[in-house]
Amino acid sequence: MKKYVLFFALMATAAIGFGQIRFGVKGGLVTSSLNKEDLPLITDQGGVSKFKLALQDGNYGVNFGFLVRAELGKAFIQPELNFQSNSANFKLDEFGNPNTAKTVLKESYQYLNIPVMIGYRLGPLRFQGGPQGHLFLNSTSDLVDFGNYKQNFKELTIGYAVGGGLDIWNLMIDLRYQGNFSKFGDHINFFGKEYAFSQHPNQWTLTVGWLFGKRN
Repeated sequence: MKKYVLFFALMATAAIGFGQIRFGVKGGLVTSSLNKEDLPLITDQGGVSKFKLALQDGNYGVNFGFLVRAELGKAFIQPELNFQSNSANFKLDEFGNPNTAKTVLKESYQYLNIPVMIGYRLGPLRFQGGPQGHLFLNSTSDLVDFGNYKQNFKELTIGYAVGGGLDIWNLMIDLRYQGNFSKFGDHINFFGKEYAFSQHPNQWTLTVGWLFGKRN
């Protein structure tokens, strides 16, 4: 984890040479764009079908952190360090156990997102986009009681973020779409076999923040 925080520090340092420097804090909500989807039948080591697992939906979560904005005229570079927590709901149908068919199982995720936004201002409006790293921190899951379930998360996945914002004096309002090049659920492992859904864990975030200092 230290090397990724160091990467943010290096980007922030590089941005200092770009122009006027301002620091900010932000926080808000994140919502998932996940759709219902079934995994292939889960089988044990002998190839016997044990249960079905279906993604139901993604839940609202929180996103908060801080940023460094380096401005040069109407252009800017903005590295950020954001903590994000969200969750998803699953339904599991264990063959031979009808009591599980309607059980909703929840899995929660915590990440440190490190976007480097490049943007342009038109009056109070901002348009921005850039690469984003998703650093896995922690997860809890109700699935651990089934099929020798294990979570095999990648330490870092890569994606992108695009969106727009509105600056009212020092107040920032941002709407952003976060994409991820990895498949949702690629951490799922039952009976030593890896599974993944066909869709990506893309999300929308709406945040409100405060930018310190005055623009030159």
